[in-house]
Amino acid sequence: MATIGMSDIKKGVRMIVGEVPCRVVEFQHVKPGKGAAFVRMKAKSFLNGKVVEKTVHAGDKFEVPVIDYKTMQYLYDDGEMYQFMDNDTYDQLGLSYEQCDDASKWFKDGVNVDIIFYKGDAISVAAPETMELIITETPPNFKGDTSSGSKKPATLETGAVVQVPYHVLEGDLIKVNTVDGEYLEKVK
Repeated sequence: MATIGMSDIKKGVRMIVGEVPCRVVEFQHVKPGKGAAFVRMKAKSFLNGKVVEKTVHAGDKFEVPVIDYKTMQYLYDDGEMYQFMDNDTYDQLGLSYEQCDDASKWFKDGVNVDIIFYKGDAISVAAPETMELIITETPPNFKGDTSSGSKKPATLETGAVVQVPYHVLEGDLIKVNTVDGEYLEKVK
């Protein structure tokens, strides 16, 4: 299995931290005046979504997990798990709320998502990077709400809340970045 060291740590890098497959979500290289350089990082577990803070020193090595992705279609929430269907074999797979974590706020009937497998077991879900969704609720515009850079909250059809410019209204179709939870553009 491949290994990575301190100098390889960057945002998005996958590694095994204490036998748990993780993805680096934040890192900072620190070079103190005295002593050796080190890296402070936050890594998010693929298994349960928990974020672990770790300090990495020169010489520390981490294994890179072998992670497979399979595109599946989101079907429904059965009250205990989210249900997905394999587009090729039509087999159904259930994942717990904990496993779906942040991705669940982007689930919409029929949307294709990437199920993440580690050692043959489904461990997590990745929503598509961008999605087109309808705004179901947002405050109305008032005269004078035209300053550039100003934003207001908008609830989308999936229940996710994003900040949108004032000119975007309820019922509009917008494109959002699901990774950062940011508004990208209004869809014509």
